[in-house]
Amino acid sequence: MEGLAAAAFCFGLMGVVAFVRLEKLIKTLKEKGILDQDYKDE
Repeated sequence: MEGLAAAAFCFGLMGVVAFVRLEKLIKTLKEKGILDQDYKDE
């Protein structure tokens, strides 16, 4: 069971990292004018 908990922790951590990178990408695209400034993901 410890292995399952460790795997779940790793996948959860990767999810958080992916979310942060996505937010940074959206911010960069807004700055470059590719996305509208009022863009809001659904």
